[in-house]
Amino acid sequence: MTLQIILMIIIAYLCGSLSGAMIICHVMKLHDPCLYGSHNPGATNVLRVNGRLPAVIVLIFDMLKGAIPVYIAYRLGISPFFLGIIGISACLGHIFPCFFHFRGGKGVATALGMMAPIGLDFTGCFLLTWFLALIITGYSSVAAIIGFLFAPLYVWFFKPELTLPVTMLSCLIIIRHSSNIMRLFKGEEPKSYTRRSRK
Repeated sequence: MTLQIILMIIIAYLCGSLSGAMIICHVMKLHDPCLYGSHNPGATNVLRVNGRLPAVIVLIFDMLKGAIPVYIAYRLGISPFFLGIIGISACLGHIFPCFFHFRGGKGVATALGMMAPIGLDFTGCFLLTWFLALIITGYSSVAAIIGFLFAPLYVWFFKPELTLPVTMLSCLIIIRHSSNIMRLFKGEEPKSYTRRSRK
């Protein structure tokens, strides 16, 4: 592993550690997402607690901090496998942010951001799967879990050299959703989307 790759892994982790939810809510003087709702500093909880606009800003912020390090590494000519490792490092920064007491979000938006620069094809498949699962179930957590269950398959089909790092990333994010899975079994998981009934 070259010094260049090690440096990009560190940069990716530090970028990931910039919590979009905490920063945006502080700047906009909104409720702290760690104290309200699900207590998760992510776009979904920001949506519940503070509304759509800050949630969209947080979503874009969290995607960019995954996309930018991977794109820079791609431009530097780093191999696809290590592009995946650099993306995982950004997600680990989001989940365990060194700037926010190592208490972070689920990593879904950051993972989506890291996948986009290295494969719009499988990223599109992931987004379609996530969107359909959200529409059908109404749960963003279920949509994320289903999306990342299929992500390695999509990657294997389009870019097989990235299958291992994306599989590792998928396992990390699904494990990160263990509390959501428990709440789903108990019927306590709040829905993120509800179909409007026709009058």
